[in-house]
Amino acid sequence: MKKQRPVNLDLTTIKLPPAGRASILHRVTGVAMFFALLFVIYAWAISISSEEGFNSVIQAMDAWYGKIILIGTVSALLYHIIGGIRHVIMDMGYWEELESGTLSANIAIGSWIVISIALGVILW
Repeated sequence: MKKQRPVNLDLTTIKLPPAGRASILHRVTGVAMFFALLFVIYAWAISISSEEGFNSVIQAMDAWYGKIILIGTVSALLYHIIGGIRHVIMDMGYWEELESGTLSANIAIGSWIVISIALGVILW
């Protein structure tokens, strides 16, 4: 049986609403935190192994790549927390309408961007 329906596989032509972008971003930051946790565990294990290991982790975190990993990890954690709070509030029955859901998604993404920029300036 052949289905006659439009198929759009070009993802660049699909425009998601803000609530959809916020939901996908919440999932992406969850995956990013999982992979960032590998770096965190590795740095922790090296830092408690010896004094030289601790000093090497401190030097790595002072380098440009360490700062990028730190800012990226904390930024992903921040959005995941902001998005998680938004989802919990929605689970309680608020912000479920189109207008309020769009507004809450825009506020969540906007506040995350502002806080991440401030974090980057502070940590750099």
